[in-house]
Amino acid sequence: MIRGIHHTAISTRNFDRALAFYRDLLGFEVVMEFDWPTGTEFADNITGLKDSAARAAMLNAGNAHIEIFEYSSPVPKEGDPERPVCDHGITHICVDVVDVDAEYERLKAAGMTFHCPPLDLGIAKATYGRDPDGNVVELQEVLDPDSPMALKL
Repeated sequence: MIRGIHHTAISTRNFDRALAFYRDLLGFEVVMEFDWPTGTEFADNITGLKDSAARAAMLNAGNAHIEIFEYSSPVPKEGDPERPVCDHGITHICVDVVDVDAEYERLKAAGMTFHCPPLDLGIAKATYGRDPDGNVVELQEVLDPDSPMALKL
């Protein structure tokens, strides 16, 4: 039985920068940090990589977790920080906020880039921005707490 989504994982080229973004700027709480050296058999088995080594953290906010990885082995390919959201793969992470306009202003002032200011979509207000690696982070405020889209915390 599937109960829901537990976490989304992000590979980054700069662990400290990504951690600062999700922890300090977005307010996620670090619940665990870990790493593994090259030659850790279970890590190679689960990742499908040979001679992997990485530093990682699991962060939590509300009902969701984000896991951040910085691999030192094998050397990762560079990502495209401007990858269009129409390209195949995970297109964005959505965080639920109480006041999307205030969060937009706070994060924009801190240097986060956005595609546009928050838009009123009827049942929600939302905007897309980018983390330091170019991953799209959606800020969404569900306007009706009784909406089926509202989080049930």
